[in-house]
Amino acid sequence: MTDELNMLSGRMPPKPTDEARARALAAAMQAYDSAAENSAATQGSARPARQSSILKRIWSPIMNRKLLAGSALATLIVVPAAAFLTLEFVGNNPLRQSEIQVAKAVPPPQPKPTTEERALAKANKREASGFAVSELPAGVTENETSTSQASDTAAAPSALGGVVGFAARGRMEVMPAPAVPSDILPPPMENRERFGNADANPVKNVATEPVSTFSVDVDTASYSFVRRSLMAGEMPPPDAVRVEEMVNYFPYEWTSPATAVEPFKATVTVTPTPWNAGTRLMHVAIKGYEVVQKEAPRANLVLLIDVSGSMDEPDKLPLLKNAFRLLVDRLKPDDTVSIVTYTGNAGTVLEPTSIKDKAKILAAIDTLQPGGSTAGAAGIDAAYQLAEKAFVKDGVNRILLATDGDFNVGPSSDEDLKRVVETKRRSGIFLSVLGFGRGNYNDALMQTIAQNGNGVAVYIDTLAEAQKTLVEEAGSSLFPIAKDVKLQVEFNPAAIAEYRLIGYETRALKREDFNNDRVDAGDIGSGHRVTAIYEVTPKGSPAVLNDDLRYATAEKPSANATANSGELAFLKIRYKKPDGEKSELIATPVTEVNAVPSLTDASADVRFSISVAAFGQKLAGNSALADYSYTAIADLAAGAKGADPFGYRGEFVNLVRLAKGLAGEQ
Repeated sequence: MTDELNMLSGRMPPKPTDEARARALAAAMQAYDSAAENSAATQGSARPARQSSILKRIWSPIMNRKLLAGSALATLIVVPAAAFLTLEFVGNNPLRQSEIQVAKAVPPPQPKPTTEERALAKANKREASGFAVSELPAGVTENETSTSQASDTAAAPSALGGVVGFAARGRMEVMPAPAVPSDILPPPMENRERFGNADANPVKNVATEPVSTFSVDVDTASYSFVRRSLMAGEMPPPDAVRVEEMVNYFPYEWTSPATAVEPFKATVTVTPTPWNAGTRLMHVAIKGYEVVQKEAPRANLVLLIDVSGSMDEPDKLPLLKNAFRLLVDRLKPDDTVSIVTYTGNAGTVLEPTSIKDKAKILAAIDTLQPGGSTAGAAGIDAAYQLAEKAFVKDGVNRILLATDGDFNVGPSSDEDLKRVVETKRRSGIFLSVLGFGRGNYNDALMQTIAQNGNGVAVYIDTLAEAQKTLVEEAGSSLFPIAKDVKLQVEFNPAAIAEYRLIGYETRALKREDFNNDRVDAGDIGSGHRVTAIYEVTPKGSPAVLNDDLRYATAEKPSANATANSGELAFLKIRYKKPDGEKSELIATPVTEVNAVPSLTDASADVRFSISVAAFGQKLAGNSALADYSYTAIADLAAGAKGADPFGYRGEFVNLVRLAKGLAGEQ
């Protein structure tokens, strides 16, 4: 028996005839279709069928549409789409994959036909086939070409890694395999987010630069953007981090002024620095007078809404509309609301309407739809005209610009729009900016508009943030109590060797700007809280970075310096009333009476704000915090959460922990 098997194994099987091959192929195709029709549809299939039939049903209707037939659009869109569909059907179909595996297992092709065999095949070819047998690839018979010609598709993938296609003269060739889907699909949308670029404030020598001057800032946009980035699993761009906006995001119980006569009160606390044992922190906290809701003046609000095509995202226009619904519910019956929209040009959607007619206002908000380009400057002009039309004397007149910042029609550069806003703010109308969305977010432009429009800039990433900004803190967002607020600190060189202002890089002013009432500065609203923190190096500390000047002449202390020798610094605040043009001054000395021996002796609000300042500096890549860990920041914040009725501080601790994980800190 073994000998017989060995003998049989050495014999070559007879070659199948062309007729037998054709019958086998036809029977296989019939069996495939019969099995598909009698079996349940596989997941994701509308009807079982051969891939060639599926492609034909999809391809034919598309190419027969008059809109695309013969156009360049068909070439750019439909052809790549068809190629992608072909790859999907062939690459992901388990049946096709099994065919490819079988093809790989087939023995090497038979030797090329002899000259006699070629001549016989050429004599027997059918003219209707359209092919010259002499042009066929080696090993391909006439029956195979007939079957290929009868196929439903003009080209099909081959086991050789290419596509079998037909040339204009009837030649059948192996074409290169189609590009992978990543080459066919359009490239991902370009990230056009833009942030201002400002280097961190340097350490300054008190002997040469004893005075620090800056404008207050009550914006909070940076914190919301940082939060959104971390929640999305990515570290924020360093330029997106503005430490003062992160610190000022949180509500603090700073000491309030007793009456509106003095619109705000300053509280100074000096503590040790948690990230540098050789320095101290001078913590300046300001709280604005809080207007009682029933005493709030009438409000004339113009909602300037970007409805351009870039706003067609769930976190843009839909979120914006819900945010303004919350605001409308917060306003008083005698307040008025107008709506201006802009795309390629500006248009008035709602004339000034009393909150008593709330249904009409909400209906106007509901009609907003995105589409078109962005003519932001035209929208700003139209909004100011509408605000002037409904101007309320001794009331609140404010434009709320809601946009992703993508201005691309008309004046669109920061400087152009700055000039537009500067010429309008003298009318007594404030302009605030509400930013929305990602990918197209132009933070730098919105900061420019808000800072020069006597307004604030916020970033709304969730409906909860809209609730915080437009409902819970509506007074500080809408009702100004002081404008052009400037701070100036003079450090005593006898006590302080160096200082560094944490944050406020984009708010720096010249020393002479402090007393110049023509220089614009920040504004404070009802109940606003402003926090500024200096890191100061005491005289004689080993942490001093600057060497003494070699050629400096020793000067005798002046009489004033001797009299004020117990002071660490002198704080001055200059401001104007909302309707005033002449500034007023508040001044207070800073002494050791303001100091606490350890950080734990400071209030929870002071400690928490310091933890936020540390977090912002670390995210921005400040080398001063290189050795201060995210864990230490989280622990400091967690120990100072206090009551936390809205959960803002608990959320912050979680964000620090997320940053720790993303940074790979152990």
